Amino acid sequence: MNRNVASSLCLGTAAVAFAAAAVMTAGNAYADDITIDTMPAVLSAQRAVIKAEALKRSPTDEWSLQRNYVQMPESGLTAAKAKADYAAARDEVRALNAEDGGSTYFWKIPRSATSAMGASAR
Repeated sequence: MNRNVASSLCLGTAAVAFAAAAVMTAGNAYADDITIDTMPAVLSAQRAVIKAEALKRSPTDEWSLQRNYVQMPESGLTAAKAKADYAAARDEVRALNAEDGGSTYFWKIPRSATSAMGASAR
């Protein structure tokens, strides 16, 4: 008998939810026609003059403004310097990720070469 009550409650809940969804979606959509402005636009200057002033204010032309081009600052870092820095740091990283957590690496290097937290002295 409990199954019948539970089944009836589920069916009743589903029916109420369906009815609520039907009530919420039912209704009229009132859409209006487009509004056409009958007043002509009055310009105080010629179209070419306005466009020339707009382009004069911007530092670049209209095409470059649409590309969202950002000029990257130049760096003094060369590819050879980056490769040398990577090669120098590679051995230290390999030692720090070793099984002993880098303790052998720090034991082998001179005491003055490291500062707090194992970072190299600057």
